[in-house]
Amino acid sequence: MNRPWTLLLLAWLVATTATLGALFIGEVMGMTPCVLCWYQRIFMFPLAIILGIACFIDDRRGAVYGLTLALGGLAMAGYHTLLVAGLIPKAWLPCSAGVSCADQKLEILNGVQIPWLSLAAFVTLAFLLIVYLRKSFR
Repeated sequence: MNRPWTLLLLAWLVATTATLGALFIGEVMGMTPCVLCWYQRIFMFPLAIILGIACFIDDRRGAVYGLTLALGGLAMAGYHTLLVAGLIPKAWLPCSAGVSCADQKLEILNGVQIPWLSLAAFVTLAFLLIVYLRKSFR
């Protein structure tokens, strides 16, 4: 991994995989996302495009914009994960109607819930982009 570009490519692959996974769950499986899931999608979907363009032209600015979105998504996913884990009172829900943000029903990979996967994706993206920016600065 001598070239920082490979880190940017890995970040794009993570963002694209997460985006396609979210679209599969919503459109193919027919599961309606909760409000917090929508907010996380708002942060993740543009990352697939921004990081793809940044990879294509090897542009450091795309990684800066991507890191901003990844950190915002990390905050949302962290809050959602704490809510699902029961560490935040359910009275602090942004959901007023529709699918509950606290009662997640979809589990993958032997019990891993979607908010945990989202948190893992945003943590991975933030880590890869920070390392990329540090290496490309030199």
